[in-house]
Parts: sequence; structure tokens; C-alpha cells
Amino acid sequence: MSTGSDILDRAAELRTEPGVIDRLRAAADTRVVVVRDRRLRVAGRSVVRVAADEVGEAEWALLGRDADGAALLLACVAPESGSIDAAPEETWLGLREVGGLLDPHEGEIFVTAVAVAAWLLDVRHCGRCGSPLELRSAGWSRHCATCDTEHFPRTDPAVIVAVESPDGERLLLGANAAWRGTMYSCFAGFVEAGESMEATVHRELAEEAGVRVRDLHYVSSQPWPYPRSLMVGFRAVAADEDVVADGEEIIDVRWLTRDEIGQALAGAGPVGLPSRSSIARRLIEDWYSDARGSGAE
Repeated sequence: MSTGSDILDRAAELRTEPGVIDRLRAAADTRVVVVRDRRLRVAGRSVVRVAADEVGEAEWALLGRDADGAALLLACVAPESGSIDAAPEETWLGLREVGGLLDPHEGEIFVTAVAVAAWLLDVRHCGRCGSPLELRSAGWSRHCATCDTEHFPRTDPAVIVAVESPDGERLLLGANAAWRGTMYSCFAGFVEAGESMEATVHRELAEEAGVRVRDLHYVSSQPWPYPRSLMVGFRAVAADEDVVADGEEIIDVRWLTRDEIGQALAGAGPVGLPSRSSIARRLIEDWYSDARGSGAE
């Protein structure tokens, strides 16, 4: 859970300064985070920073200020580019590989850089008229001169929920078809048009596990840039214990006891669990550490 001191200073007041990217690229104390194929270089528990003159051709944006106040830029490079991209392949890491190892401030830099880089690469033409877009706001908006439409980096909300049994002693997890039964996790889904997050939770659980839930409450959220999601975590209590997998997206659902969850968290089965970088893992760990469970007497 992030605290105020962990939060990235995004220096939003600098985004309207004309030529701010060029000015900061020329400054000796500016640091640059480089993204390639949604991967960054990491050393220990920190994202690697480089000098601006070490980076060749790139898409640029202002990330904000580093923890000590130094300017922090994003450079999004193509896979085949030279200079900084010549670093060994194994040093470029993705969020799933290192997200659980990063300090909170470094984690926010990582996910912000990946999300903005994906937007810079994916949104080059106006979705309304098809015209090329002009980059503005230090990389945080694009303007269409043809139809005068403004485009901004988008975030797609999704819910993820840990469902416990009415007695609070078991947790309901599902195996997604994409995982081929090797991993069980909390239930998740994107918020559809016109839905509240609470409505999404009820719909997703009914669709994927055939279960009704009650006592729904928010826990925490996590940016999940694949490429632009925000996972909003909840806990809920099942109204009954009759469950059934939808057979398409979810191929199996299981009630797991507290002891079984403890074994799985220790890597000893009976099921595989999500990586430590994910909010799903944290929801499961939080439930396990809550000895009574929110549904217990």
C-alpha cells in the first residue's frame, strides 16, 4: 500500500511549459527511464535511470520528479534501436517478473512508464477522423488539428474480488482457461459500459462461478498496464456455496480451506497462485492473514 512519500511527483505544472522536454533533455541532472516492448531495466529494487544523451531515437514524455526532486523523463524506444537498447536482452524485465520486488515509489515509476509508453506508440492517429496527431502536454495528450479533438492516455477499470465462504473459513478461486489449470486466482473482469464497479462484481461472479455474493467492500487498487488497466480489488462473502465454472473463460472453481491456501502460498500446493506482483496475490494473502475472515462469527 502506497503512502504519501511513495507517490510519484508527476510535475503536472510543467506539462504546459513550451519546449519543456527539450529543455530537460539538455539539462545535465535530468534522468531518463527507458521503455522497450513494455519492459524496463531494473537493478535490485530500483528502475535503472540513464542520462538523456545515452538514448537515441525515442518517443519522449515527462514522468515527473524523482524522489530527490530531479527531473524524470520517459523514453520509449523501438526494439531494434541502438544506443541504450544495446544493453543485454536479459536485463530488460516486465512487470510480472519484477513488480513484486520493487519499492513502492519504483513500482509506480515502472507502471506509469509502461502505460504512457504504450499509449505513445498505440495512439498516433485520431480515432474520430483518422488524421495524424500532434503531441502536447509533455507527452500526456495528443491534439488533432483536423477535427480539434484532444486525446489522453486511457485507463480501463476492472474489478477483482476475493470471495470467501459464509463461515469465513474457505476461499473461492478459479482457474482461467488461459492458464490451463496451472494457477487459481481471484475472479476479475472489466467494467462494461453503464456499469458501476459493484454491479460488475455481481455480474462477473454470476457469469464465471454461478455464485451470488453479499457484504461487498473495497480493499485497494493496482495499476496494471497490459496496457492500460486499473485493477480495483474487493472482498465479498458468498450467499451460498453452490458454484459452477462457466466452462469457457473459467474451467474450474474450487473452495480452498485456510490450510490449503497457506500451503499454496508456501509453494506446496494444492494449486498454483498468482505472482507476488499482482493484487490477486495480495487479496489472497490478506484473506489468509485475517484469521477470522469477514464472514466468521
